[in-house]
Amino acid sequence: MPGNPARYGLTSPTEPTVHDLPPIRFANELIAVKVEVRRTEDGIWRGRILFNAPSSEATLATGDILCGATENDLWESVRDLRDHHLRDLYRSLLE
Repeated sequence: MPGNPARYGLTSPTEPTVHDLPPIRFANELIAVKVEVRRTEDGIWRGRILFNAPSSEATLATGDILCGATENDLWESVRDLRDHHLRDLYRSLLE
């Protein structure tokens, strides 16, 4: 799964940054997928997945389901996600 872990021009990694991921198709609609990444006070990198459907103004978000000891570890877990995982996460947020 492509993702750009580069953090240009940020002064603090504790500030969340949002990165675009490829959209998923759900119920004949393309759903925008983003990942929000930040480093917490304990030094662990955490992230959550954000979903935006064109038919809705609301953003659906998971909890901090991604984590890693380093930013690269976190991005490895993002790369391991597949479309069917993202569709299942999105479906679970709709229910």
